[in-house]
Amino acid sequence: MNKEGIVIKSTGSWYQVLIQQEVIACRIKGKFKLKEFKLTNPVAVGDHVVIEMNATTNESTIIEILPRKNYVLRRSTRQKHLMHLIASNIDQAFLVTSIKKPTVKPGFIDRFLLSTLSYDIPSWILFNKSDLYDSEDYELFQILQNIYENAGYNCLLVSVYDAESLSRLEKLIQGKTSLFSGHSGVGKSTLINHFHPMAELKTGEISQYSEKGMHTTTFAEMFEIKEKTRIIDTPGIKEMGFLNMEKQDVAHNYQEFFEFSKNCKFNDCLHLNEPGCAVKEAIESGNIHELRYQSYMSILEEIENQKYWEIQED
Repeated sequence: MNKEGIVIKSTGSWYQVLIQQEVIACRIKGKFKLKEFKLTNPVAVGDHVVIEMNATTNESTIIEILPRKNYVLRRSTRQKHLMHLIASNIDQAFLVTSIKKPTVKPGFIDRFLLSTLSYDIPSWILFNKSDLYDSEDYELFQILQNIYENAGYNCLLVSVYDAESLSRLEKLIQGKTSLFSGHSGVGKSTLINHFHPMAELKTGEISQYSEKGMHTTTFAEMFEIKEKTRIIDTPGIKEMGFLNMEKQDVAHNYQEFFEFSKNCKFNDCLHLNEPGCAVKEAIESGNIHELRYQSYMSILEEIENQKYWEIQED
């Protein structure tokens, strides 16, 4: 007997599939591919799948992945030549970060936004733990808020101790499937526990030595807050690497670059040292922030290095 359902948890070898109100543990059958990418995990939380239920053995198997409307990818941290599916079929993404404990990393923010914008996924930046901010922290938040909102992204200052900010966030997730992601220790699990106490996600401490979060979420999992309102929680992400992008992809998906790039002398301008580059002029005039351009350059260098090592391996 075959049935359709949605993957709500992935543990690597086993998948939990929700069919109506029943959760069924499944394995996968055969090999699934995503275009030309080699994957560490062929099935992701959020996937709509067809499962085969064997009445004789009482085992269930995923035999088909239905077409995805979108997905979020990153390079595997352990197997650098493979991609890892973070989640699929999401309506919006929330990158949870914090000015302190752990310290904010704008370069990581830019990489995450690049991974979601590439697949037309609306994204928010949540600056969490605002109850811990002193005047200098709040000033840094305002600087970053200005940078990212000028770049076309939405920012929200939030704390589990601030009812008003939680109310705003609750309205944003209403009736949608939302991905919550970020570094370990930024308070992602605490936020999700607020909206879905039954999730009982473990919350971690911050290393006093490194000011980095300790991993608490082990596997990606979807929680239904209320009817048609779902949150996908992901393990803390250390880094966002790209095997699936060319330099032009990066240039096209830095959205504040796009308007200015229409006036570049060359259609394939990468905004490096090309003559007549309107993006470089916008940076010099302050219309594009230098911080964003620095991370853009870093990503291009990363892609260039990746291509180099691919050639060496061949």
